[in-house]
Amino acid sequence: MTDSWANPAPDPPATSGADLLLELTGPGLRAGLTEALRKAVRTGRLAPGTRLPSSRSLAADLGVARNTVANSYAELIAEGWLTARQGSGTRVARRAAPRRVAPAAPGTGSTPSRPTYGLVPGSPNLAEFPRTQWLAAARRALTAAPHDAFGYGDAPGRAELRVALADYLPRARGVYASPDRVVICSGFHHGLTLIARVLRARRVRAVAVESYGFGVYRDALTGAGLRTPPLYVDEQGARTDDLARLPGVGAVLVTPAHQYPTGVALGPDRRLAAVDWARATGGLILEDDYDGEFRYDRQPVGALQGLDPERVVYFGTASKSLAPGLRLAWMVLPEELVPEVVAAKGQVDWASGLEQLTLAEFISSGAYDRHLRAMRLRYRRRRDQLVAALAQRAPGVRVTGLAAGLQVVVELPRGTERSVVAAAARQGLEVTGMAQFRYEVADSGWRLPEQDALVVNYAAPPESAWAGALDALCRVMP
Repeated sequence: MTDSWANPAPDPPATSGADLLLELTGPGLRAGLTEALRKAVRTGRLAPGTRLPSSRSLAADLGVARNTVANSYAELIAEGWLTARQGSGTRVARRAAPRRVAPAAPGTGSTPSRPTYGLVPGSPNLAEFPRTQWLAAARRALTAAPHDAFGYGDAPGRAELRVALADYLPRARGVYASPDRVVICSGFHHGLTLIARVLRARRVRAVAVESYGFGVYRDALTGAGLRTPPLYVDEQGARTDDLARLPGVGAVLVTPAHQYPTGVALGPDRRLAAVDWARATGGLILEDDYDGEFRYDRQPVGALQGLDPERVVYFGTASKSLAPGLRLAWMVLPEELVPEVVAAKGQVDWASGLEQLTLAEFISSGAYDRHLRAMRLRYRRRRDQLVAALAQRAPGVRVTGLAAGLQVVVELPRGTERSVVAAAARQGLEVTGMAQFRYEVADSGWRLPEQDALVVNYAAPPESAWAGALDALCRVMP
């Protein structure tokens, strides 16, 4: 019998160190490895400071002798490409990176600078995201998560979130919701795209849209092959009594709680007119409950869906209440529509199952309600500061759309909108004119009244930038 020490077992495969893809070329292994490493550093594929695998690990990965790797490392250290310190391993040297000059914008001599301040609508205050509370909810959700939460998920979305929303939405928004009617989607745009696909399959040819709103949502509908005739908006919201006079319309997209961007709420008679139209024609109402949680000087305006859950598709989202980066939204569907929407979504869930579980825990624990109450107070304080500053420094302008939401409309003298937007840009302030949201069709027979205005988001700037943004806004007022 041969002694075991005379023929020791081979070393186990190395498992330490980072994975490193190298293509060895050249006449010899050492020269090929050295050149491959040199090229990876030179081209930036190995960034300065990157820790390389140990010579033993890399030798095992490449199937070469350990001395080959050690000698290659030593050569590159001598050349200055790599550094080695006791306890820190071998790393890419922190060489000065070549300066990259951004190309100038067409027609200019230099790249335009980014705005110093932004009051563009569409975003909450991202600095106020409740990181600590969200992390605590994530830990609880992850601890309790079943194994299938780490899989692809089912098309309707996680049952835990659908149950949490079915409890929250009736209480907070007056929505009739049961878990089997809730479908989770990756943002409002994703949900609208799914509904557009279903409508097209049902042979719907046109969806009426409000005459002021996001162009990207009209694009989602037209991209599905649907026409989008405008439904005009006045001080009472969308003129839903005009729906019967729009030929071929099978659905209508509205923002009843807080019309975007004008800020008006859909009047009670207009709400009933929309529901009556849907019942009489078999049409659908697509309700975007845009920032419906944020109201200040009025009683809460409940969702339109509560008037007829079988004729309204309700859309809600965490984009304004928490952050758009979560990519979480939800639809509450008429019962007959659920199978068609689930089929349109496909076999797997598009939204992260773990984020869904975290939001479910965040809602169920009461953290969501507490966050919304805190943000209502902060946003209301911002709104009041904006109104007071404009009243003092620009008394000639009128501010509307104050009762809810994250933005107001600052009305301007006729013919001044473009010049004010340009003047704001010169002050380092990014603002959006009402013309960006205006939508009318040339052959519709009706022209929108001329309205020069800014849509000003008072929620978005972080606290450190708010005073400067407000001062810049007041300076450019006519």
